[in-house]
Amino acid sequence: MVQTLITPFKDKLALPLTKKAINTLQINLGKRCNLACNHCHVEASPKRTEELSPEICNQLIEIINTFPQIEVIDLTGGAPEMNYGFKPLVEAARNQGKKVIVRSNLTIYFVDGFEELPEYCAKYQTQIVASLPCYLEDNVDRMRGKGVYNDSIAALQCLNQLGYGNNPNLILDLVYNPPIPSSEKFSLTPEQAKLEQDYKAYLQEHFNVVFNNLYTITNLPIGRTKFQLENKKLHKPYLQFLESSFNSSTVEHLMCRNELSIDYLGNVYDCDFNQMENLPAKTRNGEVLTVAKLLEAGNLDLINKIKTAPYCYGCTAGSGSSCGGALV
Repeated sequence: MVQTLITPFKDKLALPLTKKAINTLQINLGKRCNLACNHCHVEASPKRTEELSPEICNQLIEIINTFPQIEVIDLTGGAPEMNYGFKPLVEAARNQGKKVIVRSNLTIYFVDGFEELPEYCAKYQTQIVASLPCYLEDNVDRMRGKGVYNDSIAALQCLNQLGYGNNPNLILDLVYNPPIPSSEKFSLTPEQAKLEQDYKAYLQEHFNVVFNNLYTITNLPIGRTKFQLENKKLHKPYLQFLESSFNSSTVEHLMCRNELSIDYLGNVYDCDFNQMENLPAKTRNGEVLTVAKLLEAGNLDLINKIKTAPYCYGCTAGSGSSCGGALV
């Protein structure tokens, strides 16, 4: 690569990156997970114990009940289903008529004590966004652990039997993310619509599995992905590649524009990635935000400028990347 320095992300933009009206809360319920995937930016695992407290859970329920502008409650982790507060938050949000997204690893359905989750999610009509980083077994097991692919397929078949993927009220979406680069032969995620067709054809032919949408997500160089890139001396070259692929038309659609990301301690961030890199959101007065402060102010729209970092190039490279897939 010719380029040697990373341009500060804010300097790449024509205008400052500012918030729109908040309509989505993405809540990270904790680090507990039954898997320890090698690309996990949250660095979750079965050994982690950090999770939501009853106090913060109650504050979040108050937020859900107080602000009609919230349209979506997006629950993540770790395995969100394993962490304290999962069911209370699902039920509070659905009682207020809000859409609930559960970001599931699917294999949680086969862990003792969690077998009823598919039926529970169907009862409350939660949208399930499930990680399946490839439609081929070897690739999935290499990234996520031996046997994960077969468990994931069994879970998808179970969800299909409950109506997920067919019933318009039971949305089942899958997430593709590429392998972590092992050389400087970097590439962007494949074209989302075409890859979705490939996934659907393969999974239906081999397993009679159906789903609604495929989201392609770029690996951002944070968490375990960053660690592996640094080990191979690829962290900076990868950031340079992402910057070289910057697409200004993605900026208008960035997920950080209309969401708040909240951690299990009740701290507020512009996005999940800033949360993992401990880059908290601040008010116009420079005050670090918490859920308690949002409640005290009676206002979700306290942030003006969004905090940015070099890894933001991952969300703006090529067709863009977000928790809802490609942006353009």
